[in-house]
Amino acid sequence: MASLSSQPSKKGMRSPAGNAANNNSSGQQGNRGSTGQTVKFARRTSSGRYVSLSREDLDISGELSGDYMNYTVQIPSTPDNQPMDTSVAVKAEEQYVSNSLFTGGFNSVTRAHLMDKVIDSEVSHPQMAGAKGSSCAMPACDGKVMKDERGNDVIPCECRFKICRDCYMDAQKESGLCPGCKEPYKGGALPLPPPGKGGDHNNMTMMKRNQNGDFDHNRWLFETQGTYGYGNAFWPQDDMYGDDGDEGFPGGILENMDKPWKPLSREQPISQAVISPYRLLILIRLVVLGFFLHWRIVNPNDDARWLWGMSVVCEVWFAFSWILDIIPKLNPMNRSTDLEVLRDKFDMPSPSNPTGKSDLPGIDLFVSTADPEKEPPLVTANTILSILSVDYPVEKVACYISDDGGALLTFEAMAEAASFADLWVPFCRKHNIEPRNPETYFSLKVDPTKNKSRIDFVKDRRKMKREYDEFKVRINGLPDSIRRRSDAFNAREEMKMLKHMRESAGGDPMEPIKVPKATWMADGTHWPGTWSFPAAEHSKGDHAGILQVMLKPPSHDPLMGGADDKMIDFTDVDIRLPMFVYVSREKRPGYDHNKKAGAMNALFPQRFEGIDPSDRYANRNTVFFDGNMRALDGVQGPVYVGTGCMFRRFALYGFDPPDSNNTEQKKEAETLPLRATDFDPDLDFNLLPKRFGNSTMLAESIPIAEFQGRPLADHPAVKYGRPPGALRVPREPLDATTVAEAVSVISCWYEDKTEWGDRVGWIYGSVTEDVVTGYRMHNRGWRSVYCITKRDAFRGSAPINLTDRLHQVLRWATGSVEIFFSRNNAFLGTRRLKILQRLAYLNVGIYPFTSIFLIVYCFLPALSLFSGYFIVQTLDIAFLIYLLLITICLVLLAILEVKWSGIELEEWWRNEQFWLISGTSAHFAAVMQGLLKVIAGIEISFTLTSKSAGDDVDDIYADLYLVKWTSLMIPPIVIAMTNIIAMAFAFIRTIYSTVPQWSKFVGGAFFSFWVLAHLYPFAKGLMGRRRKTPTIVFVWSGLIAITISLLWIAISPPKTTGTADGAGGGFQFP
Repeated sequence: MASLSSQPSKKGMRSPAGNAANNNSSGQQGNRGSTGQTVKFARRTSSGRYVSLSREDLDISGELSGDYMNYTVQIPSTPDNQPMDTSVAVKAEEQYVSNSLFTGGFNSVTRAHLMDKVIDSEVSHPQMAGAKGSSCAMPACDGKVMKDERGNDVIPCECRFKICRDCYMDAQKESGLCPGCKEPYKGGALPLPPPGKGGDHNNMTMMKRNQNGDFDHNRWLFETQGTYGYGNAFWPQDDMYGDDGDEGFPGGILENMDKPWKPLSREQPISQAVISPYRLLILIRLVVLGFFLHWRIVNPNDDARWLWGMSVVCEVWFAFSWILDIIPKLNPMNRSTDLEVLRDKFDMPSPSNPTGKSDLPGIDLFVSTADPEKEPPLVTANTILSILSVDYPVEKVACYISDDGGALLTFEAMAEAASFADLWVPFCRKHNIEPRNPETYFSLKVDPTKNKSRIDFVKDRRKMKREYDEFKVRINGLPDSIRRRSDAFNAREEMKMLKHMRESAGGDPMEPIKVPKATWMADGTHWPGTWSFPAAEHSKGDHAGILQVMLKPPSHDPLMGGADDKMIDFTDVDIRLPMFVYVSREKRPGYDHNKKAGAMNALFPQRFEGIDPSDRYANRNTVFFDGNMRALDGVQGPVYVGTGCMFRRFALYGFDPPDSNNTEQKKEAETLPLRATDFDPDLDFNLLPKRFGNSTMLAESIPIAEFQGRPLADHPAVKYGRPPGALRVPREPLDATTVAEAVSVISCWYEDKTEWGDRVGWIYGSVTEDVVTGYRMHNRGWRSVYCITKRDAFRGSAPINLTDRLHQVLRWATGSVEIFFSRNNAFLGTRRLKILQRLAYLNVGIYPFTSIFLIVYCFLPALSLFSGYFIVQTLDIAFLIYLLLITICLVLLAILEVKWSGIELEEWWRNEQFWLISGTSAHFAAVMQGLLKVIAGIEISFTLTSKSAGDDVDDIYADLYLVKWTSLMIPPIVIAMTNIIAMAFAFIRTIYSTVPQWSKFVGGAFFSFWVLAHLYPFAKGLMGRRRKTPTIVFVWSGLIAITISLLWIAISPPKTTGTADGAGGGFQFP
């Protein structure tokens, strides 16, 4: 719980390296302006009142650390406060945090709102916020008693007097006596030394004070080799591996060296029988293109130089664009992983790890959402459920939902998902369910009993399906439930105000009562985020920061279920759930929240569900994911495209990759902690707040993140790694200090005057922040790898409607134009960016500009047919040979690319079709928007892609046939109508000509047909289904046809000839 003020905090004036003498308050204020903060602590009792706590109260109660600081990562206690894991104080603190909704932000108090009820439905899992429990026995208290991991009551006294956490803390602070038996509590209440460690830690704290009198965490960490970090981040202890401290490998490394060493993954180059002809054809086509363009330039069409000139310019650009696209594909790469080796390296029991504790690094998975209307809560909930049930050590997983909309609908949907996970996650573990998205799993058209060995599977699946159907009903009913609840509470408030005004005025009020139409939570309090009827401080662009721990961190040891715990027998099944947190960043007028980038290195291919079988608009993007991205894996790595990616935190912090050679010269041992300046020599400790913000502990966690990201040093060849067993320690309990600091970090002002969004984290200033972020990392020398698994690692939804698809592509192309006109242009890249990788990034920024030449080239066949001229003087044999060779090379390249990428020829053709559709519509609009931004400074708006399904529940592809008019459709319609009219016009003219010139007609008609064949999916999208084509389509088509006909007649009217037969005549405009 924290309040913010304009005064710099004590921690804000502290040097992160312990050099406090060189860092005074004025210097700090110079770095951070007026954004320094002090932290007040308060707590909300079960009855609803807020109680402010002084520093003395905090130290006595043990509720918060004595040497509190600004945390942004979950940090264990200092030596002043080392509670035992079994203490009641720790359980009380963690339960309090997990049952509280934290809110706060700029110039506002960060409060912990105790949530006795999160959702209307019943909550049973002990890890979840709002879990039901016994009532407190204290008079006039409506709180619930504390719970352990299994949901059983925690009774701190032997007399079995039931007491809630708040009353327990009050009793400890006032007398230390149990209110029931009036005897002192016997241990667990106050912070105790850690097991097996002696000495007075208060004395250690005094010894570790810096020159300002503040506790020096860095000094304590480095001199005592203490542990820091939430989860598995810590420095290994001297005796952790059972060695005697001599030089050499620790015991854990020797254990692994006794086994045959195997790599976790292997590179599998493409077969030479495929890749060699592929490269040869690229070379042949490149040479043929050179000769063809030379022939075109030296052989102009003197009869229509304007037509010849336009065609040559377009062909030169197409050749340049093809080179940028094809050259990075010269070295495609496949990778294979071995899960058995992974399990043997990290999870198998050993002499130093007899219980088989996992040594895998912790992972945080982020899910972003912004609008529950365009991104249905059921889809988001299924995403969360698939993450919570992931096959990974449960104590190493943390899931975060970042809600940019701040909607109560999303909040309660996530709470419902956390409640349903109580059954779904153990069910997946018990029966090895795949896929683990409930909607996808229950929609499979296969035999569910295949490869299932348990005899109770059918019974369990039937129960689970029934529970999931009820879960969907609850989720889909949330909007109406929230509306009815809010209407009832608002009506009650109106009645209260009316009664108050009658009592004070002595009669009925003369004016109507105005009560804000608030949105109410299930516990009968105002929702701090966006209201259904926006009000001050409760709208999408103006609301407090919100943080709710939906599922508190699980215990370190497995928690096995039983036969009577749930409706399904989970005997010998681990029923723990990963930590799950709801976050909504603060938004205030005048502060840019930077959209999705403000919320968040291996890449996975993105797969999509709900796509129509023919994939009319190339929504699957298989050519990109399985072709381009796989090819870049053989260079410097695929580009980051927003999803399906795992980052090292150290890479996101804006540092260069660690150089093992330089680091070894500085440190004799590989496992010793490093400082931030070891990674960035130009980084001054005094400038850490300017780069990372005013959270000192975030800066101090940088070496921890670097340490976690090191490879496993299980082989002598690994020169710069972490020792085996370094990440097996249990995570520290979640405390209120950490959560309160997290609320301040998600405030709107935290990133002001820092390097977040410019060097650190996701890069701001672009609607495609993902590509820019990946480019910055590659530009610093980082590599990325592409991991294609046998079973899809990630699946998502994509718009199958034509209009939504065009708007999605428009956003991508607009971001590429922004990249081209920014300092993120690959032309300005460093030497660390490899040449082929540079070409790939150049293509990312240049490809939208191809739309200008593509539109012109699509009109050329029609112009040729209307004018009677062709792009060449005559169909010369050389022209036809060049054209034939280029076409044959293109076809063979497509076949070989299909071969090494694993895509299908139809997918390749769909990609070609949509390339022309998007190139003549969305890409051209993106170029115009980009030019307006550069020239006129007009900002580009962000449009969220709709992922909701159509209204027809009986047809999952109903949205495919829905026609929603957009101005992006105008250029393709004009191109199609122009070519159709031109073909008809030229055909009639050729038939009735005295000397028919069929060669010119065939040449123009062939290219017009080529254009129309690519636009065929677009035409089908306009037609809709069951004669539901909008009238505007016919109106536009007729108007365009008439306009084109009259325009051409005006430009080139028919020649008037007078003959003896009396024939002749022509058309003239009046």
